[in-house]
Amino acid sequence: MSRAPDVVRDWTDAYFNRTKETVARFGDVPVTYAVFMRRPVVSAPRLALEWLRQMARERGVEFDVELCLEEGKWVGAGEPMMYISGSFLNLVDLETLFLQKIGPASVAAYNACIMCMDLPKASFLAMDARHCAGTEMADMMAYAASVGSARAQRKVGAVGFIGNATDATAHYFGQDKGLGTMPHALIGYAGSTLRAAEMFVETFPGENLTVLADYFGQELSDSLAVCERFPDMVAEGRVAFRLDTPGSRYMEGLDTASAYAVLDRNVPDAIRGYRTEEELRHLIGAGVSAAAIWRFREVLDEAGFEKARIVASSGFGPAKCKAMAIAAAPINIVGTGSYLPDRWSETYATADIVAYDGESRVKVGREFLLRERH
Repeated sequence: MSRAPDVVRDWTDAYFNRTKETVARFGDVPVTYAVFMRRPVVSAPRLALEWLRQMARERGVEFDVELCLEEGKWVGAGEPMMYISGSFLNLVDLETLFLQKIGPASVAAYNACIMCMDLPKASFLAMDARHCAGTEMADMMAYAASVGSARAQRKVGAVGFIGNATDATAHYFGQDKGLGTMPHALIGYAGSTLRAAEMFVETFPGENLTVLADYFGQELSDSLAVCERFPDMVAEGRVAFRLDTPGSRYMEGLDTASAYAVLDRNVPDAIRGYRTEEELRHLIGAGVSAAAIWRFREVLDEAGFEKARIVASSGFGPAKCKAMAIAAAPINIVGTGSYLPDRWSETYATADIVAYDGESRVKVGREFLLRERH
């Protein structure tokens, strides 16, 4: 006869299961765990703690959680985020799944926060769902973006994240449904950027129009054609263009020399100081660079479409947002999935027991986790 699935047992580390069996044989004791991370993060514990409370209810026990730093607070490397106390028998096999739910969220919240702080006047749209490894991760990352955004709003008055791409997680941003633009597939189907815009307006009358501008490599020409077709919507501020030019080419009308010239006209200090290779790529390189955004703005304004908005996407992580801030790029909305952690090894949260049956005890080298109990 096959064993009934046990989500916790099946997905936790085997040595925790074996420890649980050993404790059941020799006697339970109360313990206290300290949870920490090895790099600075923004505390994003809610989903992990909700899960822990659910496990406590299912097991008919209580766990005492002492949060050292509330949600949205800055956490230093190695600084305890919380202490969790309770039955060793009932806590030991929960560590694996608990840590999975707190480490990645806290790093993503950190990334989202610094991006919003670097570009405080831009709205952000979380477009990470397609890059997530399943729906649980997508839920976690949307939550993290909302936590990081809220911190940036408190600290610098940033606009922050106004929504995300899916209905399921829109509630984290105070929305009823997901937000977004049109995909490249719709433009391919329509046969032209202008026709795709017309189809969208006919299908969704009354809604704002955001058009992808890069499908045919004619970002400027196609965008102007859409503006000329819908001038009233543009004048009402209801038309936006999303720049998603791939890094394999420059935006229409740009090359390296003209990219330098665009920034020299608008933000000369951005290119007159020392810049790293990465910063230069974001400032004057191919793809959606600061120069491309500035040139796009110039062309729209020169044609009398000052109220047309710009949505910038393609690789907008912390480093690119910082470069855009250097160039004061005129971005209205940033579409990003790149607040997701780059190096997954940095998302590893760790828990160590620091007290057994009221006696402080931790492995050598982790004494910094000990603290006096009140």
